[in-house]
Amino acid sequence: MTEPVRLTTTFIPNEGEFFRVKLALDIAIEEVQREPGCLQYEITEESEERIVLSEQWASEEDLDRHTKGIALQDLNESLSALLAEPATWDRV
Repeated sequence: MTEPVRLTTTFIPNEGEFFRVKLALDIAIEEVQREPGCLQYEITEESEERIVLSEQWASEEDLDRHTKGIALQDLNESLSALLAEPATWDRV
């Protein structure tokens, strides 16, 4: 059996765009939580300066499927003009 894959993704909103970034994430979270293998996909830290999303996937295959899925593509498109820098992610 494979170990779950854990990630944190950090988003840095442009000045004044916190609420729009948060809204885009909230919409995506609802969709992503229904994806196969999603064990956790939620905001675990937020401030006007940054938002941290914690993810946990049952397997690398589930994470790979997610990264190619429509929900993430839609989120990336929604956030493209709202972030001060590209989102960063780290395995934990």
